Amino acid sequence: MNTSDFYYKLPEELIAQEPIYPRDMSRLMILNKESGCIEHKIFKDIINYLNPGDCLVLNDTRVIPARLFGSKEGTQSTIEILLLTRKSKDTWEVMVRPGKKAKLGAKIIFGDGQLVAEIIEISDGGNRIIKFSYDGIFETILENLGHMPLPPYIKKELEDKERYQTVYSKHEGSAAAPTAGLHFTDTLLQDIENKGIKLAYITLHVGLGTFRPVKVKNIEEHKMHSEYYDINQESADKINSSRKEGKRIICVGTTSTRTLESVADENGMVSAKKGWTDIFIYPGYKFKCTDGLITNFHLPESTLLMLVSALAGKENILRAYEEAIKNKYRFFSFGDAMLII
Repeated sequence: MNTSDFYYKLPEELIAQEPIYPRDMSRLMILNKESGCIEHKIFKDIINYLNPGDCLVLNDTRVIPARLFGSKEGTQSTIEILLLTRKSKDTWEVMVRPGKKAKLGAKIIFGDGQLVAEIIEISDGGNRIIKFSYDGIFETILENLGHMPLPPYIKKELEDKERYQTVYSKHEGSAAAPTAGLHFTDTLLQDIENKGIKLAYITLHVGLGTFRPVKVKNIEEHKMHSEYYDINQESADKINSSRKEGKRIICVGTTSTRTLESVADENGMVSAKKGWTDIFIYPGYKFKCTDGLITNFHLPESTLLMLVSALAGKENILRAYEEAIKNKYRFFSFGDAMLII
C-alpha cells in the first residue's frame, strides 16, 4: 500500500486558524463505518450517538510550553528547540533549528541565563539529547520562557493557551494536543456521564513523531517514534466492564486508540499498564478493543489518516473527506470533528 493512496487536495482556506467558541459548537460529521452513510451535526449532538454502558476513552495528557528560543553561548545566533521526550529529570530529546549550529558540546542560553542547555548527544534521526541546568523549579521556568508548540500550519497567535488544552488535561508531558478532545466542555462531559456512559481517562504523551510526514513510498516501511502511556486500574476496569457487557469502546482521538490497541489482548481486554508504544495502525489492521472513534480531519498522507482509514475503510474516509471539503468543514487541529461508529 502506497503513501500516495492517502492523498487528497485540501483548499488552504479550510485549515482552521483558531478554535471555535464555545468548544462544543464545532461541526460534527457522523460516519457509519459499515454502510458509509454520513450525517452532519454539531459536536454537542454527539451525546445522542452514545448509549448507556458505552465507554468513552479520553487522553488526559497536558501540553507543555515545549518551544524555547535561545542563543548559542558566546554568539547572537538564535536557536529554537522543541522538547520531545523527557529522558530523565533534566535530560530531554529535542528537535533543534538550525541544526548546524547545535554541535556536540554546544551550550544554548535561554532567558538571560535562567536556563542553559548543553548538547550531550546527537541521535540517529538528527534530534539532540540535551541536559538542562538552572536554579529553581524547571516547570516554573519553562512556563515563563516556553511557548505553546502549535503546528506550523497555524499562522495566528493563540490568545488563550488553554484553548490548546482539553478541559480534562491533567498530566503534563505532550508536545502536541490530543486535538479530538478539544471539542468537549465540562458541561457536555457531565451530561454524557449522567446518561450512563462511562468516562475512562488514560494518558499518552503525544510526541511529534505521530505527526511527522511519511517519507517512504510503501507505508509498511514507515517507522513510528515511541510515546509514553499510562493506564490506571480504574480506567482499565471501566473499559473491561463495557467490553464484558457487550457495549462499545469509543476512543476520543487517535492517541487513545493507539494506546488501547497497544495494551489490549486478543479478546479486547486491557490491564493497568505503563510503558512505551510505537504502534503504527494502517488498513489491514484488526482492531482488538476500539469500536468507534471521535477524531478531527487529518493531513493528507499522514499516519493519522491511515489509522482512521483502517477503522472505517479507506474508500469511506476519502469519500467523507470529499464531503467535508464540499461542505466547507474546518480541518486539522482547531477544525471540526468526525464520529466513526
